[in-house]
Amino acid sequence: MQSSDLFDQSDALADALLAVVQLPLLNDSPKLLSSEAACSLSLEHWHAARALLRVGLLTSALVVHRAQFESLARSIWLVYAASDDDISKITAALSPESEQAAKNMPLNAAMMQDIAKMAPPQAYEALSRFKETSWKALNSYVHAGIHPIRRHQDGYPFELLQDVLRNANGLAVVACMQAVVLSGRQPLQRKLIELASKQPDCMPPAL
Repeated sequence: MQSSDLFDQSDALADALLAVVQLPLLNDSPKLLSSEAACSLSLEHWHAARALLRVGLLTSALVVHRAQFESLARSIWLVYAASDDDISKITAALSPESEQAAKNMPLNAAMMQDIAKMAPPQAYEALSRFKETSWKALNSYVHAGIHPIRRHQDGYPFELLQDVLRNANGLAVVACMQAVVLSGRQPLQRKLIELASKQPDCMPPAL
């Protein structure tokens, strides 16, 4: 498959998914508002990663791809596991004091533990599967480790670009599922799965 075909299919998938998830929140509680913001950030990072991949900036795309995952994990954690104190910290007006307080928010490893205990199993399984296969390499790209140094010098296999694009699309489907949860329209998740199934070439392989 040509890369342009894969990107065109990804763009078509994006249009179809986003048409479904343009929904109002179930309520305007701080918990849902903060979770929605993190979910929206994840989708924004998805668009950015696809744009970077399209112009061949794979290293930068992978840095954004990690942010895509972390924003999605934060969204799920906020709605299912965050305490009232956590919510108050992340929704406070920006100031040096609120910035300092927010530094005590759980990082990804702690959030994943909470998600495993308190979120729907399907949400945890999707995040956990991604983290198991991609986290170490993504850390390397973020911190200029062996992966980006060697790839930058030796070149990027086309298959790697394809895999990253597919993984980004897979995370986006999970983010869209989170978006419909926040709207209280969970049955729409079936529609999202149907849309993704129509573009199998640009999705991660099914397990």
